[in-house]
Amino acid sequence: MQQFRPSGFNMLPPVIKNLLIINVLFYLATLALSSAFNYDLVKLLGLHYPKSNDFGVWQIVSYMFMHSPTSFMHILFNMFALWMFGNTLENVWGSKRFLNYYLVTGIGAGIVQVIVAWFRISAVEAVMAAEQIAIVLQEGADVISKGMNYQDPAMAELNAIINTPTVGASGAVFGILLAFGMMFPNSLIYVYFAIPVKAKYFVMIYGAIELYSGFANNAGDNIAHFAHLGGMIFGFFMIMYWKKKGILY
Repeated sequence: MQQFRPSGFNMLPPVIKNLLIINVLFYLATLALSSAFNYDLVKLLGLHYPKSNDFGVWQIVSYMFMHSPTSFMHILFNMFALWMFGNTLENVWGSKRFLNYYLVTGIGAGIVQVIVAWFRISAVEAVMAAEQIAIVLQEGADVISKGMNYQDPAMAELNAIINTPTVGASGAVFGILLAFGMMFPNSLIYVYFAIPVKAKYFVMIYGAIELYSGFANNAGDNIAHFAHLGGMIFGFFMIMYWKKKGILY
């Protein structure tokens, strides 16, 4: 009896290759425009809350290709994880399905980030005067762009939520990590290249850490933990849908 086998394992399949190229090009463009023209590309393409004057509907997609120019490790980690876990998935699923999954989890992560921001904003605005809220909405973006914030804690928190953009491929990458753990649960992942952990446990531990960090840090560490979880949540339901339809493999 013949069994289906892939014709070969591509170490750098086309979607992974192009995603790496696009992310690196956007990162270099952000650095170049910032140093040469003092223009902040993150302001245009990063995901802002809809109340922000800098919000654009395209940002729900464009944000996942942007990374902060001040954090090289952010893009390095994301691109390494994208290649490390994504190349296996693209080889198994095919390029079209992998790209669909990547985009859905990335967009889903952005949607979750905005929803969580809405809850946080509602809580902060409940203890603020209408005049304070109006000041933040009118002037907050300029204050943030100058590297400053308000002295009043509530105004400062509201301004940070509304006018600090979310950037990075992390939401989609966490979706890929979730998919790898579900598809290959007993595969070993070597933490720090030394400690072997089964993929299913690695995903569960990472998810639990992100959930705890999302509530405990309250964005104090400037990491979009709930966006990471959003990528995993959207990825989980997408995989379960494919599984129900019998089209997972």
